[in-house]
Amino acid sequence: MQTVLDILQRAGGWHHGLYLKVDNPPYMELVIEATDESGPCGLPALSVFHYGEQNGDAMRDPEMSFELGFAGGAHLNPFHWRNDYVAIEQWSRFASDGLYRFHTQLHEQHERFAKLWDRNLRQQGFADVFDPAKHTRG
Repeated sequence: MQTVLDILQRAGGWHHGLYLKVDNPPYMELVIEATDESGPCGLPALSVFHYGEQNGDAMRDPEMSFELGFAGGAHLNPFHWRNDYVAIEQWSRFASDGLYRFHTQLHEQHERFAKLWDRNLRQQGFADVFDPAKHTRG
């Protein structure tokens, strides 16, 4: 998700309360938000999503949650995927009962999807249109 990392860097980096909303018509808005809770390994977490509307309700299409790591350079490691339109929510990495849980195949699917989504975001110009003065709150 290099596109998200590029946007995040231009916004001044991750911090509690971070909320970025990138308008890029005709595409759905892209939201990048710092979560209140850490990821499954205790690292800072980000929620990244597009959303639309159905019957007056905000619908994520999709949402992915990532841990922000810095070892070997800044990178995003997925652990959650959700799409409200198809009512699917998946956790590929999580902590439960004090143990770290890792679903290898599902995590590989999440990584592949993140690479595809990143390529689409780049081609659609989200990093190019991002303006910290216009798209940043929090």
